[in-house]
This record gives sequence, C-alpha cells and structure tokens, in this order.
Amino acid sequence: MSKSGLWAIAGIAVLTLLYLVYLAVTLEAPEGTTTVIVPAGSAIAVVEPAPTIRPSLPQTRLPAAPEPAALAAAAPIIEPAPVEVEQREPEVSVSADEEDGVVVQLPSLNDSDEFVFEGLRALQNSAALIRVLASEQLVRRFVVLVDNLSRGEFPQTGLPYRPIGQEMPASSIDDNLFVMDESAFSRFDQVIDTFISIDTDQSMSLYRLLSPLFQQAYAEIGNRNINFDDTLRSAINNVLRTSNVEGPFQLVKPSVMFLYADASIENLRDINKQLIRVGPENTDKLKVKLREFLAQL
Repeated sequence: MSKSGLWAIAGIAVLTLLYLVYLAVTLEAPEGTTTVIVPAGSAIAVVEPAPTIRPSLPQTRLPAAPEPAALAAAAPIIEPAPVEVEQREPEVSVSADEEDGVVVQLPSLNDSDEFVFEGLRALQNSAALIRVLASEQLVRRFVVLVDNLSRGEFPQTGLPYRPIGQEMPASSIDDNLFVMDESAFSRFDQVIDTFISIDTDQSMSLYRLLSPLFQQAYAEIGNRNINFDDTLRSAINNVLRTSNVEGPFQLVKPSVMFLYADASIENLRDINKQLIRVGPENTDKLKVKLREFLAQL
C-alpha cells in the first residue's frame, strides 16, 4: 500500500472517531430508557425501553342525560268544560180575562176537558150545547175541524160534536141509482139550531180564554209557527164563500157511503158537499152566525 493510501485511511478513521465523540456529547439519552455499557468483549445486551408512565389524570364524566319521559300510549283526551243546562219547568198556559184583568192558569191540554165544560156551562143555552158536543178532547177536535175547513176539507171522524147517527134517507130509482129525500136536511137541525143559539159575545170571551190551548193543540199537528186565529178566519171564509146548489140530488152507492151521481157535484170540495147535506136553510143560518164571529175575531 502506498503512503498516500495509508494517510487517507487514517484521516477517515480520525473523522469517524470525532463524529462519534460529537454524538456522545450532544445527544441526551431518551427519557424513560436505560443505557447499559457493555464492556469490550461482552455480548451486546438488548436495550428495552422502560414502560412509559403517564400521569393519571382525573377522569371527568359528563352527567348522564336524563332519559326522555315515556310517551303516553295515547294522546290525552281533553274533556270539554261542563255546560250548565237550565232546567225548565213544564210550561203552564195562562190566559188573561180582558174585562177583569185576572190572569187565569189553564190546565194542561190533556186535562183540559173539565175546564172547557165548566166554561161552556156559563154560556146561554149551555145544557143543549153540551148534549150535542163530544164528551172528550174538545180542544183538539175543534182544532182539527177548523184546520180541515181552512183547506176546504171535512173530516169524517173526530168531530167536536156527536155523530148524527142517522143514515141519509134516499129513495131508490133503480138498483144503482137513488135520490136524496128532502127530509135528509132535518138530521142537522138540532146541531145548527144549538150552535146559532149561543151568545156570540160570551162564546168569543170563552174562545179568547182558551186561546193558548187552541194554539198548543194546533202546534201538535205541525203548525207551530201559524197563528190559529188566522186559520179560524180562513175556515169561516171558506164556509161563507160556498154557493147553494139546487136539488134534487141523485146518488149512487158503490160501497157503504152514498156518492153524488152528478160528477160536477161529487168533484166539489168536501166542505161544499157537506153543506149540501146540511141543506140550504141550515146553511144560511150557519153563515149568519159565522159572520158575527168573524166580526169579533
């Protein structure tokens, strides 16, 4: 080996030694490690890092969030506030006596018959009047009759007077045709004469006294908002507007009841046909009395 080669190797060795010394001076042993100096000629021991000891910090736990309230199985039912209902006493009809200024407490409609008959007994010719009148539910029967007459009709049952009880007398022309006897009109004489004999002023005073009961009975048959006085006026006017029909009157009897053989008569309104049965004289008497009532109604 040349001299220059030896110097080169020596220079490298010196530089290497100086670098190792520099590292030994400037570098610190890592914290938490142990350096073991192994004497020359000994086996190199494995340097194991010491376990890192971390300072124990106090653990802070967040408070547990409150559990949500359990939902109700169903939405709560909110009851409406109680409503106070006014308890009404049963209505009691009252009527005022215009002359004396006395307020009269009327009975119920169902119990009105005795009160009505007591009022009828105070009328002129009351005994004859009570004999021809029906014995019960007079107010309701009178209202039904008036309601029918106001529409040109005439009820066959439920009349406020007792049934005549006599069949229409008729003479037979042949097996199918009959003629009404003039004596048929007299069946109604007692009813008409009794009616026209009552005092108009007295009877109108009684009508006014019973007016709330008439109105109540009228409401029962579906006429709650109609004034019964107006209906009574219409009924009277329907009777007054009828015309007398001259006889003789031929009849047929297809069933139990007689019918007028003349279709122009049979097709008249019920109220007209009823007045034909009453007869022209009785009809004229009836109209005179009804005009007196209408003037005071």
